[in-house]
Amino acid sequence: MLGVIEGLTEFLPVSSTAHLRIAEALLGVDLSDGYWKMFSIVIQLGAILCLPIYFRQRIANFIATYPGGTKGDKTVFTHPLALTMIAFVCTAGPSYALTKVIGENLESLTLMASALIIGGIVMGIVDEIYGARKGGTFEQAAATELERMTVPQAIWIGLCQVLSAVFPGTSRSMSTIAAGQIAGLSRTAALEFSFLLSIPTMAAATGYDLLKFLRPSRKAGAPPPAHVHIDIHGWLVLAIGFAVSFAVAYVVVAWFMNWVRNRGLRPFAYYRLLLGAGLLVWLVFL
Repeated sequence: MLGVIEGLTEFLPVSSTAHLRIAEALLGVDLSDGYWKMFSIVIQLGAILCLPIYFRQRIANFIATYPGGTKGDKTVFTHPLALTMIAFVCTAGPSYALTKVIGENLESLTLMASALIIGGIVMGIVDEIYGARKGGTFEQAAATELERMTVPQAIWIGLCQVLSAVFPGTSRSMSTIAAGQIAGLSRTAALEFSFLLSIPTMAAATGYDLLKFLRPSRKAGAPPPAHVHIDIHGWLVLAIGFAVSFAVAYVVVAWFMNWVRNRGLRPFAYYRLLLGAGLLVWLVFL
């Protein structure tokens, strides 16, 4: 179930973190338990893996045309591959500096509910104002748009992505898509750049969490890492979660690309408002 939830929500603008925390609370999962912390990391890795596979042709083209671009008019700093890394650095630096704040906020369902509602309002307004742009309706037009992106646009999108790290429930996908639309990209181009940017961002964040989790504590008398005591059943559960998350995420990415091209993002904004309001009501009566 948790693998399905992660795969469904990781790349939709509805916050996978909020959905996992709600599901874990309903299921009575002990978030202080090392095994379940590791499980959350593993299913995120499963979702991440689907992106370089789904976008393998686009990524291969970026690598093949670096640094000049398809028309030979790009530089080492203005090529889409470089712009992706610039946006990543603009996210990674502030997020690393705010690691402690991020860790504290991950436990607050009230904050997540508020972020869901505020993010839904912002996404709905942005899509209403900027969603009618003609360019980037299809992948080829979106690829042309990405070739025309600038360094300031990449910096802006990268900085906006920090909000999703600091305020869980905001959604990394929502913040980058909305930022891209405000910066002048069409829905499809903003979505594609959001997906491409999420590859280094999620790989770095999840990899950092995994290394931190697996590394033995240097404190005297500290217990060994949780993975040391995982039995065969535990490893099987991790493998199932990983595989399910990967398969579901792959299908969702393909479906979401088609949905955004034809219908826009407002249904997801309404869903965020309903989920956030429902979560607040639940917390009041919990």
